[in-house]
Amino acid sequence: MPAIATPYYLLDERKLLRNLKIIRRVRERSGAKSVLALKCFSTWCVFDLMRQYLDGTTSSGVYEARLGNRKFGGETHAYSVGWNRADIRELRRYADKIIFNSLSQLCAFAPETRGCNLGVRINPGFSYSHFDLADPARKHSRLGVRDSAALRQAASLIRGVMFHFNCENDDYSNFASHLDRIGKKYGDLLAKLEWVSLGGGLFFTKPGYPLDAFCAKLKAFSRKHGVQVYLEPGEAAITGAGELVTTVLDVVHNKVSIAIVDASTEAHMLDVLLYRMNTRLVVPSATGPHKVIIAGRSCLAGDVFGEYSLKTPLKPGRLVRFGDAAGYTMVKKNWFNGMPMPAIVVKRMSGKVDVVREFGYKDFVASLS
Repeated sequence: MPAIATPYYLLDERKLLRNLKIIRRVRERSGAKSVLALKCFSTWCVFDLMRQYLDGTTSSGVYEARLGNRKFGGETHAYSVGWNRADIRELRRYADKIIFNSLSQLCAFAPETRGCNLGVRINPGFSYSHFDLADPARKHSRLGVRDSAALRQAASLIRGVMFHFNCENDDYSNFASHLDRIGKKYGDLLAKLEWVSLGGGLFFTKPGYPLDAFCAKLKAFSRKHGVQVYLEPGEAAITGAGELVTTVLDVVHNKVSIAIVDASTEAHMLDVLLYRMNTRLVVPSATGPHKVIIAGRSCLAGDVFGEYSLKTPLKPGRLVRFGDAAGYTMVKKNWFNGMPMPAIVVKRMSGKVDVVREFGYKDFVASLS
């Protein structure tokens, strides 16, 4: 691969294809359609490949919905925690399904969305998440409708519902038991509807995941309740397909060696900071006795990618590549400290490497006023 100035995000279409083939397999065996969750990944330079395997996109805001419609095609699902009137007027132009977070919003905009395919998000009161920050059923959650009686009274206004109750759930048995609970609790409502979205957060592309059982479960649920099932893969679609490539700028010492790279968790991999995770290190990969903290170059004291034990010490000029850098990274990148924004680079199916987008000072200035 030719030398490219760091930092940059590197997407590998061949690795992306592995996930996409699994998504297609799930549809063929279960009948469940999949729409890409743009809140996780909106990098449209690889949409030509992805649209061959997914049915469309789902969004969390009006700009994402417009992007999905214009750049991806297929079905465009539009959900938001809160719409305003201008959003609704715009969404009518390109959203196939408009999903409301509350019954109050559904009723408020019902006159303006007459004839549209409408849905609401339901909070079933249970969820799967390793983090309270991302738990959709956390205490005092604002996400989705909890009032079952009121929901049934409003059933005539909707054609579908969304249950987004998972976050990084790779436990099939947990998902299966929760799906049974949904069927039991809301079966009478589902019988009146056309579709149901089970949201994202299901890690069914993980190696070893019981796909046959997963597909059978989805198919049985769809047949029993007479609904088209949708999945909303985000990280499941792109996990393992992206890296953040950086260079060590300096190594300082404070009881332990601290390597400083030319990127930042705050600006370029924000979820690492929010969820206090240890970023997966791809290069260097060899483990050994040399302990090191790899940190970003922002002024934030906690700007740390992780702690590692390496075979050889890191030195200035060494490349460091972090894995799982496609999801919730490029959609969250920012100009904190005025640091250079990582370029977006794609390794195509042919092996050709494309520098798709580079960012400079003009982009920094244009983001402000």
